[in-house]
Amino acid sequence: MSFAGPRPKFAKNAARKKAKPRTKVKRRDPIFIDGARPRPMYVDYKDLELLGKLINRQGKIIGRRKSGCTAASQHAVTQAIKRARFMALLPYVAE
Repeated sequence: MSFAGPRPKFAKNAARKKAKPRTKVKRRDPIFIDGARPRPMYVDYKDLELLGKLINRQGKIIGRRKSGCTAASQHAVTQAIKRARFMALLPYVAE
């Protein structure tokens, strides 16, 4: 049995579905108060309601792209989550 070469997966002129353009939704920073950046940038490690929204089910910190935080507020959130974990207010991993 002879084989001439790799087979094409798709026909050359096959119609491909065009992806629908998604409307970009600007995520609001959850740390900002009334749209203004708090100064100094500090997130309370005892605010478990806010911190719970910024970690996923496995206990991992949600990234900036998903949470909508700016770099400064994401850094403050990360510090607060790490402090809360150390104080045993938040789990390091899911149960």
